[in-house]
Amino acid sequence: MTGADLEQFVEALEASLAAGSFVKLTLAKPRASGADLKNVYVRLVRVRGREQLSFLSRYRTKDVVKNHPAGEGVGAVRALLGAEFLSGHLFTLERDLQIEWSRRGGSRLVARPPTFTEQPAPEHDRRKRRAVEPEGNVYLRALGVTNERGEVRPSMGDKFRQINRFVEVVGGLLASSALHDKADISVVDMGSGKGYLTFAVYDYLNSAGGARADVTGVEARAELVELCNRVAREAGFERLRFVRGLIEEFEPPRPTDVLIALHACDTATDDALHKGVRAGASVIITAPCCHKELRPQIEAPAVLRGVLRHGILLEREAEAVTDSLRALLLEAAGYRVKVFEFISTEHTRKNTMIAAVREEGRGDREAALRQFRELKEFYGVREQRFEKLLCEIQ
Repeated sequence: MTGADLEQFVEALEASLAAGSFVKLTLAKPRASGADLKNVYVRLVRVRGREQLSFLSRYRTKDVVKNHPAGEGVGAVRALLGAEFLSGHLFTLERDLQIEWSRRGGSRLVARPPTFTEQPAPEHDRRKRRAVEPEGNVYLRALGVTNERGEVRPSMGDKFRQINRFVEVVGGLLASSALHDKADISVVDMGSGKGYLTFAVYDYLNSAGGARADVTGVEARAELVELCNRVAREAGFERLRFVRGLIEEFEPPRPTDVLIALHACDTATDDALHKGVRAGASVIITAPCCHKELRPQIEAPAVLRGVLRHGILLEREAEAVTDSLRALLLEAAGYRVKVFEFISTEHTRKNTMIAAVREEGRGDREAALRQFRELKEFYGVREQRFEKLLCEIQ
């Protein structure tokens, strides 16, 4: 596809590569609604001493990486823009440039001040890429994850892997949401604790994520709030703050783009989900903990009495039913929901994550609500907090 806007965008890409000011490029919004290829991310890598453009093509079920010399890479971008993708976002040290097409074919080109002020060093193509790097990381050192030499402490290896895994999850969810090309993002982390993941999300979004993110951590323990605010100042994270509060009492600003609540105990997870829906969050991420509400309510269906007469199995069934009901209510509220194992069970049993991405015009809300009611009836559940809270805002 040709056009003045496309030619100007491609010329800016070529100029940034020639001047050494190129940072990265993102292609998004597939033209075909059911396209298997969802995004393409372009960065600089060094292969055998030569710089090349590395294309990470993200499909529904896999990622494919292919490297190109600069000229070929620019040609590939030109071929993809407008034809397969309706949005391109170029990040350089001088400016950010975004091109978008409407479904009818009209285009527009928007320039913004640069998100990045420093050139990232080209990575070796064989180097293992991590979302959060330990070397020279102020907050990881201050929080005790790394030592003075920037090495991960042996006792914190699992925590470091958890941090990177979580940031990967956040990045994937944002890429599949309406936030994928939004410049300014607001995040609230409810029950942020010592802030390991809160700091990492802020760091990722404001660097590799290519956004300007304002992040708020909410924590009940005053000493942790004080610690995290001090570390944020030391790290120079000006848009990161921590406040003292309880999940059930704190009101996120409206709108909040991303709401996170990890390991909130029992119905505090329901409070967080409700607040995310009410705040209009595009992405909600929770890792439930301590499922206590449903277990005393469950009346074992006749076919399951031989199973649920055992306490440990009843406990596990109550956890599964609780999270299933939560997922169905999120779908009824207009979200696409995925429930999955966050980290290996060898590290913790609290490893189930519920991730929800808002989808406008989602058409199966009534079916989700019907399944919710049928599941409640099957297990004899009388009351579920998330449902009760949602009813209060309808």
